[in-house]
Amino acid sequence: MELNEIIAQRQNKLNSLRDKGIEPYGFVISGRLTVKQVIDRFQEGLKVVVAGRLIAKRSHGKATFLDIRDGTAKIQIYIKEDILGKEKFALFESLDIADIIAVEGELFKTHTQEITLKAGNLTLLTKALRPLPEKWHGLKDIETRYRRRYLDLITNEKTREIFLTRSRMIKLIRDFLDGAGYLEVETPMMHPVPGGARGRPFKTFHNEYALELYLRIAPELYLKRLVVGGLDRVYEINRSFRNEGVSTKHNPEFTMLEVYAAYADYKAMMALSKEMIKAIAKEIFGKEELVYQGKKIDLSQWEEVSFAQLMEDKYGISPQDKLEVWVEKLKAKGVEVESANISRSLLVNLMAELVEPKSDHPVFVTDLFTELCPLAKTKKDNPRLTERFELFIAGIELANAYSELNDPLEQRTRLEEELKDLSPDEKKNIDEDFIIALEHGMPPAGGLGIGIDRLVMLFTDQPSIRDVILFPLLRPEQ
Repeated sequence: MELNEIIAQRQNKLNSLRDKGIEPYGFVISGRLTVKQVIDRFQEGLKVVVAGRLIAKRSHGKATFLDIRDGTAKIQIYIKEDILGKEKFALFESLDIADIIAVEGELFKTHTQEITLKAGNLTLLTKALRPLPEKWHGLKDIETRYRRRYLDLITNEKTREIFLTRSRMIKLIRDFLDGAGYLEVETPMMHPVPGGARGRPFKTFHNEYALELYLRIAPELYLKRLVVGGLDRVYEINRSFRNEGVSTKHNPEFTMLEVYAAYADYKAMMALSKEMIKAIAKEIFGKEELVYQGKKIDLSQWEEVSFAQLMEDKYGISPQDKLEVWVEKLKAKGVEVESANISRSLLVNLMAELVEPKSDHPVFVTDLFTELCPLAKTKKDNPRLTERFELFIAGIELANAYSELNDPLEQRTRLEEELKDLSPDEKKNIDEDFIIALEHGMPPAGGLGIGIDRLVMLFTDQPSIRDVILFPLLRPEQ
């Protein structure tokens, strides 16, 4: 049957129900328990009320069994006309898969020991005018799953588990940081000057102020202002936006954790990220281990490697080399470089390739070149290298941390140098208020950024960032 015919048939049923005085979009039922509560409290003969979406109907002689599911679990419903009564049984016969109903009755177990609710009363709460996908028990089409996430959640238990795990992980992050004395804060999502990271921003406009604004690329500069203000330990689980390409690891709108601690450095951030990720793994898996795309990742073994040394060994590049020399040496080794500049994406890809042999455990990549790190302090013993790390787990760039640059004069010089290298569509101004804040004095500080979406990918074994974002950005349907 064509979809339009199914919708028309269901519309006719809806009209027929209304003609009989039955409201097809009912009201809240008092005394309702979740399905999980019912299962957990099971007693033979216990009277309960549950509600949920009808997902299956099965006939066995004169009896019929339904399956309904709410947001917690699934339960079987036993329907029999002489128990339910003729009027309610007629209502039952008009039900379709995807309708939402409330059922009141007594609990029992079938001969197969399945917990079942014997229906003594039935109420229609929502008449569904559209059917579930034909293979409702496992929606397979990737495009439909992303575009119609509500159908994906109805039909795929694995999808529900992914997003329940995501929410649980974010709560665990909050609990860990709160317990470590950090304060959760909120900073603006609209910035007069885009900053805190490289990237092409989304633009918007405030009519009352006649002001062009940018959706934030990162919250970093505002969080550092708070450290200047005396909030020594702060964090924000933030939504950020970059008007750039999409990939299995990039979505234009994404979630990050940023953490800043006064009187700390990148080594402290290294310890923090390590202990936090291990703590989450223990809560989720019960051990310091996970499996990503068939590879076991040992979270009890963490390694630190020098980017400068890796680049010297693999490409013959040293911190003294200018960017044009980088380009020549990389091209000589077969690396595709699109311009005279080294983009962040190319840098990350190089690091990922260099640490790939170590991808069965987390790797901190340190000793990044100063010219690539405009917001990081230089190392005491080598000003060409910075106190910074990038964290890779299973080949995924997961975290980035600095010993934060707190010299306002050096910061201005670095930002001015960075501006010279930006492409025309990345051009921006220096955030003068941020420099003024630094001039008031920021204590030595460590800063950490972790990609929440990528962390969830890792912990739920998903190959694409779209699998862990409820509503990823997609091209409009044709």
